[in-house]
Amino acid sequence: MAEAQPTLHRGNVAVVIPALDEALRIREVVEGALEHSDLVIVVDDGSVDDTAGIVAQLPAVLLRHPRRMGKGQALRDGFAEALARGMAAVVTMDGDGQHRASDIPRLIVAANAHPCNIVNGARLRKRSTQPWYRRIGNDFGDWGIAWGCGFRLVDSQSGQRLYPAPVLALRDVPGEGFVFEAQLLISAARRLGHGLVSVPVETRYAVAGSDEAFRKSHFRLFRDLSRITTHVVGQVLAYGNVVREYRRARARPPVVFDPDDARASPRPAVNAAAGRMR
Repeated sequence: MAEAQPTLHRGNVAVVIPALDEALRIREVVEGALEHSDLVIVVDDGSVDDTAGIVAQLPAVLLRHPRRMGKGQALRDGFAEALARGMAAVVTMDGDGQHRASDIPRLIVAANAHPCNIVNGARLRKRSTQPWYRRIGNDFGDWGIAWGCGFRLVDSQSGQRLYPAPVLALRDVPGEGFVFEAQLLISAARRLGHGLVSVPVETRYAVAGSDEAFRKSHFRLFRDLSRITTHVVGQVLAYGNVVREYRRARARPPVVFDPDDARASPRPAVNAAAGRMR
């Protein structure tokens, strides 16, 4: 029987920020995260700008890759550091400033209401500010990754997630780059029986008339979505019972929990059936 999840709070939830050439906004990202977590870990993935120098000035843990190794490896290293420091969970944030640190407490509330689930910040608020092609890509990704997980989900490409310690400790999770984040959802579902709970958040984008500047996204829609799709299809085929698994996934609706909604209740999230898929 799995151990009960401890109550999560700022003292036992670390923030892990993979960073690649994020000098433009990394200071405000780290400072914002420090307002809501006692431990912020930045993994500099071989940046050639002043990302590492800026982070070194702040009360955060800085890990550095001598060369670019990809977001997947940056997350693995950040997770290992958090576990070594006794953390019960990790919240991930991208280093480009698109995620709001003020949503970290909301993710923690959701995780405590729905233990033994991954929690993601689903970009459901002001969704019209998201580029249309990104919305279409996200919807397609949700459809395919749901098939691999065994339940429907919302915004499977969000980089703002809370992972409980058992997910952080998973070994031999395949996939690099953005594929790794998709595989984590599948591995957590198939190997741990963890589901996904989505908390509505607002993600910031560069829009006309705004004075906020953001660097160009490292996510390349067609290239990275095709890699994710190819990987997930392989996982679905390897697991077998393709038609049955598709029907099972479609029958399980996504779980959306908004801590700001007084009507929201911590009803049990639908977890995946225990199984084996790597």
